[in-house]
Amino acid sequence: MAEKIDTEKNKRIKGNQEKKKRKRRVYNFPEIWLTAVAFTALFVGMLVYLGHFVATSEQDMINNSYNSRQEILLSQNYRGSILSRDGEVLAETVLDPEQEEERKYPFANLFSHIVGFSTQGRMGVEAMANYYLINTNTSISNKIANDTAGKKNPGDDVYTTLDVQIQQVANEQLNVYRGAVVVTEVKTGKVLAMVSHPDFDPNEIPEIWGDLLKNDTSSVLVNRATQGLYPPGSTFKVITALEYIRQNHDTYQNYHYNCNGSYRQGESKISCYHGANHGSIDFRRSFAKSCNSSFANIGMGLDREAFQETLDDLMFNKKLPITLNSSKSSVQVSDSLSTDEMMQTSIGQGKTQITPMHLNMITCAIANDGVLMKPYVVDRVVNDAGNVVKAFRPSDYGRMMAEEESAILKEMMTAVVEEGTASKLKGLDYTAAGKTGSAEYNNVKGDSHAWFTGFAPAEDPEVCVTIIVEGAGSGGDYAVPMARRIFDAYFREK
Repeated sequence: MAEKIDTEKNKRIKGNQEKKKRKRRVYNFPEIWLTAVAFTALFVGMLVYLGHFVATSEQDMINNSYNSRQEILLSQNYRGSILSRDGEVLAETVLDPEQEEERKYPFANLFSHIVGFSTQGRMGVEAMANYYLINTNTSISNKIANDTAGKKNPGDDVYTTLDVQIQQVANEQLNVYRGAVVVTEVKTGKVLAMVSHPDFDPNEIPEIWGDLLKNDTSSVLVNRATQGLYPPGSTFKVITALEYIRQNHDTYQNYHYNCNGSYRQGESKISCYHGANHGSIDFRRSFAKSCNSSFANIGMGLDREAFQETLDDLMFNKKLPITLNSSKSSVQVSDSLSTDEMMQTSIGQGKTQITPMHLNMITCAIANDGVLMKPYVVDRVVNDAGNVVKAFRPSDYGRMMAEEESAILKEMMTAVVEEGTASKLKGLDYTAAGKTGSAEYNNVKGDSHAWFTGFAPAEDPEVCVTIIVEGAGSGGDYAVPMARRIFDAYFREK
């Protein structure tokens, strides 16, 4: 009897356990379903991301030095040519009878930094357009014929926006000086010329590479136009003036200052270039005559937080929206700056640093009613039959200032030519506007870089020129005459 009771008891226990298991299975099903859905969604998301990454980053992936795909492509295709806007060859691959390849640069030093090289690494257009140059869009029949003959396919050719004549003039003007020249189209962002001195012959890179690596002080490979950082000097007054206009929109025209050759606040002192005494001047004339004293006075009255916001909007301390390797321009305006530092910053000295390319972009925005067009160098990619594979079009970065503000600055920059420090651009067949600068770069009195940045025609800007000549002195004496000849070359071609 006892055994029977135990058996029934065990059955009840087992029955209850089975019920609990079934309940747990029922209760666990939603959790299992949610987990499965979550993992499925995660997997699908990873696939979508991977597809997007491959689609949008294919060039970066192939250009990566660790990607063997480059070697595979180069074993199948020889590198395409780089050409000027008018079709002149700037770089090409020459094949000998044995199909051995050699990269040639017909203009030698002339386009050294902007076109670059493709041996011992890559730089310039050779780097940014590498993906297109090592790929081919030749016809299927050509691929079959080349494969049958054991020959490589021709890589696609890249047409740039570069103008040979303007590049030559810019290079001749810079001559033996160290420095840089940038020439761009205001309304499109096309880079017409980019010169950096000292330069090199890309045909000789394999031979000189070892010496370049041994010389720790060499800056030959630095593209000063995009990577060189300099104190902007008085060209920075364009930005200080913009901020003063913003903070004094209704009263800036009433500004007045009496310049006696220097400005002093406490123990700090700023002097005008060569101690010039500008006398009684308004805002416009302060800018046209590039009066350091007046602009130090203006700078000390600005709201620093608002000034820093303007500087941030003008791309200081940020990567520029260009495909060429570039340095970040830097400037800080805060309440922690000393009186002397704020005075120096107001006239583009102190710790302020800018690249010629960045200054050119700000100048272009002023010329283009406040809107900046993104600078670009590669115009189109074509195959060996001349058919366009990919075309690049102008695109805007965005509005950097109000149209009214740009109009005021354009008028003031015109005054620099008509009655100020850039008078060597006055009385020509075209009108011009700009700003000069003489930027001190060490503690030796009188040692300064010569700057000019400006555009023409003043009333309907087409072309922008930015020049820095290292250690030359006055921007009005050295950089302005160079700019004039570059403007002349541009309008001569029209």
